[in-house]
Amino acid sequence: MPAELRFPGSDSRQPALGPSVAEQSLVTARWCARRGWPVHPLAPGRKTPAANCEDCRRPGHTYADCVCLPAGRWCHGFHAATLDQRRIAHWWGAHPQFGVGVACGPAGLVVIDIDAHSAQPPDRTRILPGITIGDHVDLTGLASGFHTLAVLAALRGVPSPADDTTTLRVRTPSGGLHVWYRAEDSRRWQCSSGSSHSRALAWQVDVRAHGGYIIAPGTTTSAGTYMPVGDVRQLAVLPGWLAQELERTGHLPAPNIPAPRPVPPRAQQAVRAAGGGRIQHSLAAILAPVEACGHVTEGAGFSDALNRAAYTVGGLVAAGRLTQDEAERALRDTVAAARPGQERRAEQIIRSGLSAGLKRSLSSGSRP
Repeated sequence: MPAELRFPGSDSRQPALGPSVAEQSLVTARWCARRGWPVHPLAPGRKTPAANCEDCRRPGHTYADCVCLPAGRWCHGFHAATLDQRRIAHWWGAHPQFGVGVACGPAGLVVIDIDAHSAQPPDRTRILPGITIGDHVDLTGLASGFHTLAVLAALRGVPSPADDTTTLRVRTPSGGLHVWYRAEDSRRWQCSSGSSHSRALAWQVDVRAHGGYIIAPGTTTSAGTYMPVGDVRQLAVLPGWLAQELERTGHLPAPNIPAPRPVPPRAQQAVRAAGGGRIQHSLAAILAPVEACGHVTEGAGFSDALNRAAYTVGGLVAAGRLTQDEAERALRDTVAAARPGQERRAEQIIRSGLSAGLKRSLSSGSRP
């Protein structure tokens, strides 16, 4: 076991004695990269990626347009993840307070993220999606992801992943657990949230895979340190039964899903009706971050992306480049494609963003 990730009392929420938090971040980032797990910086003391350029705060800006990534700078979270040890030394050497995130997709990781938030369980149909739990089953005491995952494992006649001592497990500051597995085939397992109505493994059990990242062991946030459990630092292969459950619950993209489009067809029609050409290109860039959220169930910042898009589109309306009806239709169609079933919540965000954007006209020469 690597000495640099040897933590006395690994279940403790406090950092181990030895390297400082700053020193540990660089050590952790290098350790992950040597194992083929691309890393990217997290904001100091937080679980979210570190920001970089000012453009990232502007509506319509995406990682595809960002100059930071080609220049070798961190930006846009896991899109900047790297295995380059020189780049890692530069990033964390200059900013030792950064935490460490691991891009799950490029690393071939499937991480089972078990939450321990004591809460009232949802309706029985949502505790284990796709599995009916009859009223005769006593759910007294069921209050966390540890419980729901244990129930699922018991139904399949196997031990819970929470008890899997053959693979890396990391205790979170909130008392949850990350169970790390490696995928041995080419299937692109997708992320999910345990509270999702569409794709979910179990209540309070999230899945981190393609399109997501996981916090590396040894990273310290304001809530505490992500501590390895026990001595195992290697990854076991994703168990066959768990792969079957992930497939059953929609964690693989459908084989007939077409390549992502910058704008849904009906939104494209609205753009063409508004004059096409340059405005079509502009609206495509504005809506692309919203549509991209459709490929990530959790952690995509959907509300923020939609608010930014609505605000910017409102500026186009104020400039006379779109009618308000065309703008609303384009936004709604994009939401329907990215987050089906969430139209009611999205409607409030669209109205608010458009209203604010209408007060700020984007002239024909403005960059959206």
